[in-house]
Amino acid sequence: MRTLFSISDLKKASPKVGVLLVLAVSVGAAFLLTGCGDEDPVVIERIVIDNGPPSAPDGVFSITGDAQVEICWNPNPEDDIAGYDIYWNDEPTGYFEFVATVDANTTCYVDTEVSNAVTYFYAVLAFDKDGLESELSFEDVFDTPRPEGFDLTLFDYLGQDSDLSGYDFSSLSGSAQAWDDPTTDVYFGSPNGVPTLFADRGAGVYLQDYGYIDLLYVDWAPLEGWADSGRVELIEGHSYVVQIVDAIGHYNMAKFHVRAASPMSVTLDWAYQTDDDNPELAPGRGGAQK
Repeated sequence: MRTLFSISDLKKASPKVGVLLVLAVSVGAAFLLTGCGDEDPVVIERIVIDNGPPSAPDGVFSITGDAQVEICWNPNPEDDIAGYDIYWNDEPTGYFEFVATVDANTTCYVDTEVSNAVTYFYAVLAFDKDGLESELSFEDVFDTPRPEGFDLTLFDYLGQDSDLSGYDFSSLSGSAQAWDDPTTDVYFGSPNGVPTLFADRGAGVYLQDYGYIDLLYVDWAPLEGWADSGRVELIEGHSYVVQIVDAIGHYNMAKFHVRAASPMSVTLDWAYQTDDDNPELAPGRGGAQK
């Protein structure tokens, strides 16, 4: 007659994920090990131990958009994950409200129930097939959506289309205007045939070349490094940052990416942070949470 070792109590006590191999040995098997007869073989029983609720999701970050925020995270390591819940709050601490649920194979969610220039704080939890939930994610993640536009074309301010050589980011219009309009932030020209963007530093507009980088990944505006000349050479594939400071010292940040450039014209994609004194452009990380 075989006797099995019971481990029912260990299922409740074990804090780790794992598999317990239980040796069920008959009395005859004991003799078998000593070479005393042909008895029942050793029986190995596989019992899976539940480790309790899943771990909190990690690697959470956000990608800023125009009236939308994309939240992403690393997949949980547990094998029995059933899905994830996304939460948000308009404060860094306190009660986080439910936003949406996604399945276990999804690790990004786009929140479109947001407004530009408003900051949102996000957290994610995981739940398993038994309905057990993790704690909220620990990363400090917040995001401030901002307007953006595409295919803005500016012409040489010394050419025939000088009334289409400048742009006012705060207009959010996506349409060019005259280079000498009082509201113009930047304007295009080609001194010696070199495509160039100009800004009036005396009017509080500053430019910086961010190099070969997709506009999406120009995340936070720099604190220094602005072009002393108030101009930057425009290079296809480069992204740039603009700081616009008003008369009382408040600023707004903008960024743009050069899609095409020639001595005659330049085509840009752009984004503008309408929230005053907020350096966030996309994606965003930072702040306190939960």
